[in-house]
Amino acid sequence: MTDLASPLARSSLTADRRARELAELAGGTVVDLLVVGGGVTGAGVALDAASRGLSVALVEARDLAFGTSRWSSKLVHGGLRYLASGDVRLARESAAEREILIRRTAGHLVHPLPMVLPLTRDVPVGAALLARVGLGFADLLRRGVRTPSSVLPPPRRLSVVETLGMVPGLREEGLRGGLLYWDGQLVDDARLVVAIARTAAAFGARILTRVQVLAVQNSAVQNSVPGGTNGIGPAAAVGPGPGPVEIEALDTLTGQPCRLRARTVINATGVWAPVLAPEIRLRPSRGTHLVLPAAAFGGTPTALSVPIPGERNRYVLVLPQGDGRVYVGLTDVSTDEVVDLPVPDHGEITQLLNVVSGVLATPLDRADVLGSFAGLRPLLDGPGGRTADLSRRHTVHTGANRVITVVGGKLTTYRRMAEDAVDAAVAQANLDAGPCRTSRLPLVGAAPRRALASIPAPRRLVARYGTEAPAVLDLAREDPRLLAPVAAGVDVTGAELVFGVLHEGALDVDDLLDRRTRVGLVPADRAAALDAARSALTHRAVRTG
Repeated sequence: MTDLASPLARSSLTADRRARELAELAGGTVVDLLVVGGGVTGAGVALDAASRGLSVALVEARDLAFGTSRWSSKLVHGGLRYLASGDVRLARESAAEREILIRRTAGHLVHPLPMVLPLTRDVPVGAALLARVGLGFADLLRRGVRTPSSVLPPPRRLSVVETLGMVPGLREEGLRGGLLYWDGQLVDDARLVVAIARTAAAFGARILTRVQVLAVQNSAVQNSVPGGTNGIGPAAAVGPGPGPVEIEALDTLTGQPCRLRARTVINATGVWAPVLAPEIRLRPSRGTHLVLPAAAFGGTPTALSVPIPGERNRYVLVLPQGDGRVYVGLTDVSTDEVVDLPVPDHGEITQLLNVVSGVLATPLDRADVLGSFAGLRPLLDGPGGRTADLSRRHTVHTGANRVITVVGGKLTTYRRMAEDAVDAAVAQANLDAGPCRTSRLPLVGAAPRRALASIPAPRRLVARYGTEAPAVLDLAREDPRLLAPVAAGVDVTGAELVFGVLHEGALDVDDLLDRRTRVGLVPADRAAALDAARSALTHRAVRTG
């Protein structure tokens, strides 16, 4: 039995806790803030507000990180691309948020990643010079936000021999060397979302998945708007006026309707934001990644940044994941189709393979592709013909319907987005809240790097669970079989699946394989791990607080 006073128990998301807290809200409890949407921004809002002393509930129609937040490149980006487009403010904000994540709040989930831009025939001398200047400015930002060179070393020019030594799979013909620089990499974006949500839960936030919002209204006026998904049901309604906001919702686990009450509402539903805020104009774009074997790139731990021929300041990234897999991405395709599970198209897959093959000694083909995934960026509409040219800044909008919407931005800047949204909510509803604390608030599992290095657990588990890695191992004391991989060629163990059920809010097989772990990115691996996931769900009855 878990000690109910322990940090693990206080942050644990269990089926019992969900049912209890939803019953409290449905029974009439009024919270200061209701957050709609369980992605990285919504979870960040819940943590920011709860850590300021506000009562908070987060509702999500599906699962944590169900939408865009799990389909990123897993980079904690320091803003180099934004410098190239002249947005120095956004670049500095990104560098500052990277510093917070990598050194203060999530050092177990974020690590330094070396990246090489190979100087091939497709990179003229002038373009290489501009790239070096850009890297130099990015390094000035690194120093400006006080990220030490011991964490992220400064960029430098590589010789041909050094470049091939770092990335053995490159084609030597026409190679003039490379440019080496460093950025931050997440071990898993979905795990970041879960860690944020659990930290919010430790501060008392109610994290309620499988709760679909059908309408938001108050006692004055009700105005209907079109419906959607990802935290918002088939119809949403909002009305201006004083008093608590009432939220009609549906518990999709039981089929029971419920009415929730809050002093204010924050809409953090990403590409679905216009459902509650129809005045918000978005131009969603689809970003696609491929999953390939690391052996196709010589097994290197070094990432590649490959210029797209004919494009200015656009690159395809080759991102090693440390598990024998490599992600290659990403595209930027305008789309009007806002769906739960975007699907890469033939042209995107071909483009990614062709661009990367142009720098490899052995070109890739479709037989190398183990899997693929795509996500939708919630880009704010603006001038310009391409979504690739739209700003990655975020906005916080307070509608005439009293719903505060936060949208746009990047995964790296989620914390700043949340801070701005909560500031707006506090001002609008005159809430009694303290100042923002999240820039120095460690997420569950976080610790200084020296402390993480001394944890008695495999390095892979420490990188995913931090100080909680021994708790994962403890689950196998009575059943050592839980330490075995859930499928051949997969690193994930049965103990991790059980931990997902007991502590991370996983309610079904999809939660376990597609979000608490990323086994599902490769369809063959997912099929092989199904039995292990079903077995892990039998632990749901164990009470952990």
